[in-house]
Amino acid sequence: MSDLFKKILIATDGSKYSLGATSKALEIARFHGAKVFALYVIDTRALITANGMPTPGNMYQVLEDEGKRAVAQVKEMAGGLPTETFVLAGHPSQAIVQFAKDNGVDLIVTGTLGKSGLEELLLGSVADKVVRTATCPVLVVRSTTKK
Repeated sequence: MSDLFKKILIATDGSKYSLGATSKALEIARFHGAKVFALYVIDTRALITANGMPTPGNMYQVLEDEGKRAVAQVKEMAGGLPTETFVLAGHPSQAIVQFAKDNGVDLIVTGTLGKSGLEELLLGSVADKVVRTATCPVLVVRSTTKK
């Protein structure tokens, strides 16, 4: 056991593409005897329609339920590792970085689809923004799952 990483944040979106990052993060957590935080961020930008109006009220509940399922999956995969789950609302990259700061996280682990070209230019990448703004190390695990 090492005390290099005592607290590891797994930022998940609940997709099959994030499973590789979750598995890698849990492997690292087991090796270091680290506490795990599983975090899902409801992207509040998704709650605004094209005309700037809020989406119907149940959309938040749908996203919150999705988030609860995502972090529960991480906790289940963690087995006996000490794991806390969180579902927050906000801008994903900002919320992930702020959560890490507020909780003294030693390592953030997130997945990526490995987008490139126009798709990356238009959509950006939460993982890329986290890497550029986090104050702790960030491990980005590219998905090996076929799209």
